[in-house]
Parts: sequence; C-alpha cells; structure tokens
Amino acid sequence: MTTSERAGQLPVQSMPPVQSVARGEVPEAFDEVADRYDLMVALNPGYHAHLRRSADTLVEGLPPVSSVPGEIGHTVTVVDLGCGSGASTRAVVAALEAAGRRYRLVGVDGSAGMLREARSKSWPDEVSFAQGRAERLGDVAALADVADGGIDAVFAAYLVRNVTERDALLTSLRGVLRPGGALVVHEYSVAGNRRATAIWTAVCWSVVVPLGYLTSRRTRLYRYLWQSVLEMDSVQQLMGRLRDAGFEDVRSRSTRGWQRGIIHTFHGRRPLA
Repeated sequence: MTTSERAGQLPVQSMPPVQSVARGEVPEAFDEVADRYDLMVALNPGYHAHLRRSADTLVEGLPPVSSVPGEIGHTVTVVDLGCGSGASTRAVVAALEAAGRRYRLVGVDGSAGMLREARSKSWPDEVSFAQGRAERLGDVAALADVADGGIDAVFAAYLVRNVTERDALLTSLRGVLRPGGALVVHEYSVAGNRRATAIWTAVCWSVVVPLGYLTSRRTRLYRYLWQSVLEMDSVQQLMGRLRDAGFEDVRSRSTRGWQRGIIHTFHGRRPLA
C-alpha cells in the first residue's frame, strides 16, 4: 500500500514529494523545523502533561534527600538526552523543583537548531545545554562535566527509536549512571497493538503531517515520525533490551487519553553492585 493510499483523500496528497529521513540524519531534519517545532507540540493535546508524568517517574527514583538535621541533601546531576527545544527539560525542572530537590540539569541534543530554541528561553541557573549525539555516548559525561558513573539520572524523551544501535545506546547509558542511578525513557511504541497502530497512522496523516506543512512548509520529519514509530520496538522488546543492557527494576506504563497504548514511560535502574 502506498502512502497516498494510506492517506486516502487527505491534504497530504497535494504536498510536494519529499526525501526520506535516515536515522543518522534526524538532527539535521530537526534543524529544518526548529523555529516552528514548539508551535507543533503546542497543538498536541497532552504533550506537556505526558512529559511531566514521565519526569515525575524519574524524580521519584532519585536517591532520597538526607534526613540528617542541618544537611541540605545531595545535589543530583541529571541529563536530558535528546532535549530538543526544551519541552522535556522544562518537565524535568518542574518535577525536580516540585520535589524540592537540589539539582544540576544538562540538556544534550544533536540538533543545533533545536538547541538554539532551547537556549533562547528562560532557565534557572542550574540548567545548561550542550550539543552532542546520542550515538556518541562517551561524550555525555564530558558534556555534563562529570566523570563516568557520576550521573544520577538520564531522561530520554522521543530518542531511542531514532538510534540505530539501541542496545549499544542503553549499555552506554548504564555506564554513565551512578550505581543506583535511574534511566527513564519516554517513547512511542505501537508494535503488536492493532488499535494503537491504526490510531497512530490516522492521526499522523490527517493531522500531524498536514500541520507540519502548514507551520513550516516541510513534512519530511513528520513523515519520518510516522514511519519510525511503526518500526519501533514493542513495549516488551524495549523492556528486554533494558534488562539485557544490565538495568534492573525495569517497568513500563502507558500514558492516558487517546495516546494510551501509543506513548509509554519506561524505567530502569543501574544495580548498586
């Protein structure tokens, strides 16, 4: 079945043909739409609330604040990997501050355009940004200015499906975390779920791709988004990858609303031993 047949009589038929996006080109594709990306996500009901629920999961898994009188507690180092224009960073900041945690948060992304948008916003002094690609995880600790094994938590929203070597990514993430450190992955997964797959395809071709064209006159990133979600691991497959990479306390939950079964929060922890 062709793209036009899937789309039926939807507006995407009148759009110009576009080149596809390879996984290695995703940061450059984000550069093309960076100045309109916040507008796109603002039109997505629940986008920010879903990120916040996953960020709350991350913060709940942090080391407990010291209960010794007079101690102000450990300052946690958190990396928002694939931070984009800062929506996920904002969610993590809100969760950390709501929990009263002392923190240092580094947002890392491969797209210069998306980082430009993130840096243009107002942030607490504890937040900084750095450019780097998830495929080169050895750079993450350096970007966060800590030694390997010195990061308390990593938040990765809408990132894992864009990485070709997912097992290598997850193993590297376990390596940069402190013993007991947490990884939370906020990601699409519809494999094996007919209802979720049908809803995802319908929404992409009737809403997401046309809106992408209207807001930026570019659609190749949003067409890639549709395809990449269809090709993403199932929930059980990704949980298996986390366990194989050496994470424990691996669990997942789906979000609420119309994206139930489409967007999920995955949690894993580096063992203490």
